[in-house]
Amino acid sequence: MTPSDIPALLARIAAEDGAIGSFWQVDREGALAATPAGRGPLVGVAIGIKDNVDVAGLRTTAGIAAFRHRVADRDAPVVRRLREAGLVILGKLAMHEGALGATTDTPGFGRCMNPLRAGYTPGGSSGGSGAAVAAGLVPLAVGTDTMGSVRLPAAYCGVFGLKPTSGLVGRSGVVALSPRLDHVGILAASIEGAALGLEAMAGDDPDDPDSRPTPPGWRALPAAPADPRGLRIGLPEPVLAAPMEPAIRAAWEAAQARLREAGAILSPVPVAGWDLTATRRAGLLLIEAEAAALHPALVDDPEAATPGFRAALAYGRDAKGVRIAQALFRLAEARAGALRALDHCDLLLMPTAPQRAFPHGTPAPVDQADFTAIANVAGLPALAFPWPAPDGDLPCSLQLMGPAYGEQAICALAAWLLRAR
Repeated sequence: MTPSDIPALLARIAAEDGAIGSFWQVDREGALAATPAGRGPLVGVAIGIKDNVDVAGLRTTAGIAAFRHRVADRDAPVVRRLREAGLVILGKLAMHEGALGATTDTPGFGRCMNPLRAGYTPGGSSGGSGAAVAAGLVPLAVGTDTMGSVRLPAAYCGVFGLKPTSGLVGRSGVVALSPRLDHVGILAASIEGAALGLEAMAGDDPDDPDSRPTPPGWRALPAAPADPRGLRIGLPEPVLAAPMEPAIRAAWEAAQARLREAGAILSPVPVAGWDLTATRRAGLLLIEAEAAALHPALVDDPEAATPGFRAALAYGRDAKGVRIAQALFRLAEARAGALRALDHCDLLLMPTAPQRAFPHGTPAPVDQADFTAIANVAGLPALAFPWPAPDGDLPCSLQLMGPAYGEQAICALAAWLLRAR
């Protein structure tokens, strides 16, 4: 990647972001004063940080009223690693309240717009990250992904979104929503940027109990062009049977055709235990229960958060233990099914979401995260990448999911597909 023109990007944010609302805080002085050193590929490259990740001296609000004035006294480890790689932080990015939602319309903080179409959502919860990259305000942005919150904004905004293997990127210094499902990921204008950004973030985090050291030799950036010949690509049967926009299905089928022409072996693959609706509902209940346990003071204080957010946490707090246990059983079954599916194929290919971006003010589709949640449940890496819509309208998005620490394989195949389309 080439170094960013930081003054030009800051000027562009000042001139254009008023209509988008992707930045909640711009650290102009810090960005201009930054003196990145080193010789790596990310030295001098600009990045934005989702507003639930600590950046020293800036507020970490997570879009929650009670946190509006909280200022971080130190960088989260993931931010420290980004600085060490030479990246320049331009500021904090818009998000859905508490990272629990997928429109990035956050009362008291603002409504973020999709740069591809006025009045449309950029998705969420990392909507500001998707919008900032799509608008060309930053080439890279950090997001968090609990059931799709990196990949859905990537899909709706026509950019790349990479959710890593569980434990690969530490989460201390990040406002938690659901530790069992939360991941820190990256949104980018290119696959190269997503891969390099993830490599910069990866590393052991002793303050995150789920963190694991990076495996020796692990990379996300492809070492060589992918060769699809003989590659076994699974098409998850639950997704094949799911309703979706016709343009989304047509894009998925077009990608399948390219792979078959190149000699890949594509076939439906069962994912035992993955009922799309039941898995989503089980994941949401777990999120609500864990968020209530982590943030109990928010539930009963009417000034702390919106009624909807507080109601969601109250629902999780009040859920009976047997319901939580049932949800955990359901998620364990889906996880086992995903792992077994990858015993029979190399990668899984599916759409990122059943629909494209939709207007603010319209009901959010309940099935937005039906195709993305499985990667969080299973702790597996997944990459969302844009695909031209056959109707010439807003872009579609496809998703590759692979085995643990298979980021390089999914990035390589996505890059091949984009060249072959």
